[in-house]
Amino acid sequence: MAIFRATASFRQYMSKSRFKSFPVGSETPSIRRFFSADALASFQWHKFFSTRNRNTMKNYSDRGVATKETPFEVAEASDVVITMLPSPSHVLDVYNGSHGLLHGGSHIRPWLLIDSSTIDPQTSRELSAVVSSCVLKEKRGSWESPVMLDAPVSGGVLAADARTLTFMVGGLEEAYHAAKALFLAMGKGSVYCGGAGNGSAAKICNNLALAVSMLGVSEALALGQSLGISAKTLTKVFNSSSARCWSSESYNPVPGVMEEVPSARDYDGGFATKLMVKDLNLAKASASEVGLQHPLTSQGLEIYEKLCKDGYENKDFSCVFRHFYSGDNES
Repeated sequence: MAIFRATASFRQYMSKSRFKSFPVGSETPSIRRFFSADALASFQWHKFFSTRNRNTMKNYSDRGVATKETPFEVAEASDVVITMLPSPSHVLDVYNGSHGLLHGGSHIRPWLLIDSSTIDPQTSRELSAVVSSCVLKEKRGSWESPVMLDAPVSGGVLAADARTLTFMVGGLEEAYHAAKALFLAMGKGSVYCGGAGNGSAAKICNNLALAVSMLGVSEALALGQSLGISAKTLTKVFNSSSARCWSSESYNPVPGVMEEVPSARDYDGGFATKLMVKDLNLAKASASEVGLQHPLTSQGLEIYEKLCKDGYENKDFSCVFRHFYSGDNES
């Protein structure tokens, strides 16, 4: 976990809101996947970090980030807590489990809890209701109860290092505006998506669109190469035509077309295929819950699941290009 104490400019922003202070906390392992120890240490706030991995704890501690043993200890020292975890069960454990953030009962210190995990909207809404039922140990402005925002991110590890993440935020709008400067400190911007759970819903929809677009780009590039067109040439066509998209322009899946993307390093790093499977399962479950047909979600999920079974679960999801094409790489 991490606690951040606000910079002067951030405190100035907060002084204009109904909330007068803003220390923050976060939870791993996703935090450490997005923010390296050096990146976290560079934030101009007091910081506390906690994880079950002792080696990771030492790594952050060696870089000047104070560490805590449990989520509860972080909450006791924080005005704001940020969590970023792999799954709904992890989030619930960190909040409600033994020595979790809410371990102290209905009276808690943090006035704001931000969950940046990619989880289902229903879990986000249920957790928001639990947090809202608590009471603050110290009153903040005119509120006596803490608030929660679901605020998953888009952009990946490279964007985290460059602080160009985008936050998709659901929850009370006034809390969003109060926390906006914090989002800007960690990323390039944020989008308010509506009530509790809507940030999580937006992230699931975003990743569904990303998964399907990567499949389409990969299949089209594989077809082009099979027909004798180089992937570099076809990519130029895409990016100057109606097929242009993030998967073709910024994250091309064909080795040799772009530098500094996972396809240039045997698909190492980036966004693991197994995580895309998790997100597509969330999308599928959410679609089923509201009675929406989801043919592309289901078919895409089958392809990414096959990649995992074939041993690519830890490779970047753009390795799906290899599902369609096994020929030579671009020279």
